[in-house]
Amino acid sequence: MTAALRDLLADARALIECESPSTDLAAVARSAEVVARVGAARLGVAPEQIVLDGRTHLRWRLGASPSRVLLLGHHDTVWPLGTLTDHPCTVEDGILRGPGCFDMKAGLVMAFHAAAGLDGVTLLVTGDEEIGSPSSRELIEREARAATAALVFEASADGGAIKTERKGAAQYEVRVAGRAAHAGLEPHRGVNATLELAHQVLAVSELADRTAGTTVTPTLARAGTTTNTVPAEGAFAVDVRARTVAEQERVDRAIRALRATVPGARVETTAGPSRPPLEAAASAPLYALLCRIATDRGLPEPARAAVGGASDGNLTAGVGTPTLDGLGAVGGGAHAADEHVLVEEMPARTALVRALVEQLLAGSPDPLATSATARP
Repeated sequence: MTAALRDLLADARALIECESPSTDLAAVARSAEVVARVGAARLGVAPEQIVLDGRTHLRWRLGASPSRVLLLGHHDTVWPLGTLTDHPCTVEDGILRGPGCFDMKAGLVMAFHAAAGLDGVTLLVTGDEEIGSPSSRELIEREARAATAALVFEASADGGAIKTERKGAAQYEVRVAGRAAHAGLEPHRGVNATLELAHQVLAVSELADRTAGTTVTPTLARAGTTTNTVPAEGAFAVDVRARTVAEQERVDRAIRALRATVPGARVETTAGPSRPPLEAAASAPLYALLCRIATDRGLPEPARAAVGGASDGNLTAGVGTPTLDGLGAVGGGAHAADEHVLVEEMPARTALVRALVEQLLAGSPDPLATSATARP
């Protein structure tokens, strides 16, 4: 095992063994202290701690030059406190395991090592990505607007592929109001919210477009109060995923335009958190540059993938910043019991991403413009 790999694994273990479920503010704060200590040791400078709505985020400004490249990650996980008891952090047969190792604490460590000693980089580590970045969204977007490129150290896609597209995500709640009545004695006096709910579920599901890659999925539903009462109210949730802004906007208009079909019923739609898509055009110049760097080093071009899950890379792309995602660990099992990282991939991938950052910092001529014309 090389010294570089030993250091990567030691840092990853430190982060993994400090559990950080997104919903536990105290746990996230403890994790931020560990992340700050590990990052400061590699970067030579302590981060600024930014607490928003009780959630702890970290920001490093590296070097004396104005920041031009944003490196982005998160230290919160989906795993509850106590997970380490049954799933401890281990390294066996070239496999790193432990809660949050793949998503995304190993990637976070790789970001520290890739950025060490560089000038002109901002490294932002948030503490609420797994719950949709409610407190950090404005911070992420502000940093992205000030950068020429955003590199996201989320875990790779299958086989180590870079994530060059992510679907946008939006959530809705469709609420239905009717009128209660006795289901046996005078059901005709009621307005059945369950019946209206059924009509709306079917209408919403028809908004999906498989050809465009748009999914519109009714999920959690409820209606009524007792088995012998005409339901007076109901509601269902809708999960929408779309590859393009145009598709996201089409579905949004349609859901907000829903109208009742049962006489006397009323329909109201509310929107929840949403993230714009990371479209292929937003990643194309960065991916082309990464491929060129790999080729120059005698390495195969990294594979690329379009994925359905959203990340903070959706937010950076949404404000118009060229964005490349999935630059972190190679492995699998995100959010699952078999979460793992292939340790032998960590040093080479870290070195490749560092070369990408160095090229972006090189300045003139514009490396993104050159890459965009070199690779269609």
